[in-house]
Amino acid sequence: MEKTIVLTDANFDQVLSTDKPVLVDFWAEWCGPCKMTNPIVKELAQEYGDKALIAKINVDENPQITARFGVRSIPTLLFFRNGKLTDKQVGASPKSVVVKKLEAQLVDSPLSTVQG
Repeated sequence: MEKTIVLTDANFDQVLSTDKPVLVDFWAEWCGPCKMTNPIVKELAQEYGDKALIAKINVDENPQITARFGVRSIPTLLFFRNGKLTDKQVGASPKSVVVKKLEAQLVDSPLSTVQG
């Protein structure tokens, strides 16, 4: 079962308020490279669904969030942790590259703002 969350301009900030890392795929229906990235994002949603939120946002239907993060090329994958942008990947990439970036979000970082 796919666990990809569909984001919009209206619900974007609510999703970022989670304590889990978030991967957001900025895409469009007409985008060829997005069609290559889509299966990877779906696989990650299945594989990491309990550890991270995997989401998609259509740039044509959600111009406010697209502009807010300066997305000019798609696909663009943005990685968030504790509500803050921590990494990004522009263009179609092998799954191994995306997994490496997502795994980095799951590891406790010494730069984390959470203090124990």
